[in-house]
Amino acid sequence: MFIIYSFFIALLMVCNLADAAEAAPDLLKLELEELMEIKVAVVYGASKFEQKVTEAPASVSIITSDEIKKYGYRTLADILKSVRGFYVNYDRNYHYAGIRGFARPGDYSTRFLLLVDGHRINDNVYNQAAIGTDFILDVDIIERVEVIRGPGSSLYGSNAFLGVINVITKRGINIGKVEASGEARSFDTYKGRLTYGNQFKNGLEILLSGSAYDTQGQDLYFKEFDEPATNNGIAENRDYDRYHSLFSNLSFKDFTFQSAYVSRKKGIPTASFSTIFNDSRAYTVDEHGYFDIKYEQTFDNGDSGMARLFYDWYNYKGDYPLSTALNKDFGWGKWWGGELKFIKKFYEHKLILGTEYLNNFRQDQLNYDIEPYNLYLDDKRDSDLWALYIQTEPRILNNLLLNLGVRHDYYETFGGSTNPRFALIYNPYKKTWLKFLYGQAFRAPNNYELYYTDGSTSKPNPNLQPEIIRTYEIIWEQYIGEYILVSASGFYYRIKDLITQQTDPADGLMVYRNTGEVEAKGMELELEHRLHNGIRNRVSYSYQDARNVQPESRLTNSPRHLAKFNLLVPLKKEKLFSGLEVQYTDKRGTLAEEQADAFFVTNLTLSSHNFVKGLEASVSIYNLFDKKYGNPASEEHTMDIIEQDGRSFRMKLTYRF
Repeated sequence: MFIIYSFFIALLMVCNLADAAEAAPDLLKLELEELMEIKVAVVYGASKFEQKVTEAPASVSIITSDEIKKYGYRTLADILKSVRGFYVNYDRNYHYAGIRGFARPGDYSTRFLLLVDGHRINDNVYNQAAIGTDFILDVDIIERVEVIRGPGSSLYGSNAFLGVINVITKRGINIGKVEASGEARSFDTYKGRLTYGNQFKNGLEILLSGSAYDTQGQDLYFKEFDEPATNNGIAENRDYDRYHSLFSNLSFKDFTFQSAYVSRKKGIPTASFSTIFNDSRAYTVDEHGYFDIKYEQTFDNGDSGMARLFYDWYNYKGDYPLSTALNKDFGWGKWWGGELKFIKKFYEHKLILGTEYLNNFRQDQLNYDIEPYNLYLDDKRDSDLWALYIQTEPRILNNLLLNLGVRHDYYETFGGSTNPRFALIYNPYKKTWLKFLYGQAFRAPNNYELYYTDGSTSKPNPNLQPEIIRTYEIIWEQYIGEYILVSASGFYYRIKDLITQQTDPADGLMVYRNTGEVEAKGMELELEHRLHNGIRNRVSYSYQDARNVQPESRLTNSPRHLAKFNLLVPLKKEKLFSGLEVQYTDKRGTLAEEQADAFFVTNLTLSSHNFVKGLEASVSIYNLFDKKYGNPASEEHTMDIIEQDGRSFRMKLTYRF
């Protein structure tokens, strides 16, 4: 890592020395106040209003559109991989996020709340937070991603268990009328996007965008099926992935209307759920869309209010060819709801009051075999949820801020859940912040965990109860000059009534159960450095020790060490950039009590901007050194470890008209 870092510094000195000399200020001539200036990012998702990240009651990371572009991130999963403390699994169908040593097999990222401009994206059947190619947005129209670590149920309710991921979209004025993008990648992969954005003289602002993606994927080898009867373990043309997505955002004065849609079809190469290996009929389809209308106003005295109405739908279909029949699996969700929020300012204090209502008028699951027909599940549900929340933020002293919040959710299925949050934020020196945090969150069991069965591999458990997490955290954030940020945090959390997918030894069927307690502790360190000449680098290290309490044992899929290094170098000022990232993931235990090996992955992107007016181009190499590595598999797979992609390439062109 040090050699690569040194190489890029040397490269910068050769290619950009003149520009750097002109851009660098004479520090001796700067006034003291200028030297003390700090550029602090703002975050919305931590408190449901914009505030400096130094005053947010959480550990926050923000990834900007500029970083997304210059590091060549293709999906939200790519973005999260770059964030301190995060790791991502891919089972060749869906991506799953983990943080601070916790990512359970069979979990569809349900312990993260995923938002787009504050709109909940988790569906109402599986509660999945889709972060791969099934994510509802093209990453090219993301302005920034706010990652808020720790329990968020005091504001957001269920699924804000390990963290909240709030994706902020670009505005129409950012686009400059028409933008077209095309890219080609390894494995016969192609993607196109067309976006229109504008702001008119009457104040109307509009953004419209559509994207399409298609990949043939690659032929994959699985040693577990290495027999002549199963094509010698080679899944041919089974790793394909196709999607199309649409997004619109219209705003006029205090009103905003937003809609989004994605439909994605993915081939299944792993023969999951005991399906026939290398069978062309195995695939899943996920479709999600929503409409959201919001009215938001700020009054002359600084108070503000927001009212929101929304409607969502989600459809899932899976075809699973078994040795006895073709199994058809379906999930349908439809829901509508609303939120009212009011923020009152008292001098330096803020009081936030809010209420939410959610009507799940369709939560259906269906499973059957054809030829011969056999019905295993025809479950039709509906449910209601209402919630009240309050948060107060008094400033006790000029340099001491208190944040107190609590939310009560009421579910028809199991009753109520009340979850508090406490934060004390201390600013002893101008560039030093200390945060002392406590939070509690819950995750309600979803309909899939409660009621699903397919007759051959899984069975329901309608007696599941919510799982609860309590987290304690200490955070230190230190700015050194204008361009260096050092942060360190220590955390401890305990989970009760954990919902985990298991195989019942009595019948060999998978089932979700509340299986005891988990305890975890760890620390995170990060240094971020920005120079006047445009060099940016970020280094982070995370230590995490997550264990089952009884019997005492390490969690599976839980790396003890994570390390990340990002370096952005302008090879020619404002024209040519090189983005390098190196990610290290420690070994992880598997369900078969084996180990998935530790690994380094290195990605490199070279991007140019406006060499030709309006044109941007980039070339990316992912897994530069072609590292062979795998992720622990979940219960539905025959294999214990699923191999990940080797070296791959992407070329991308974007033109603004």
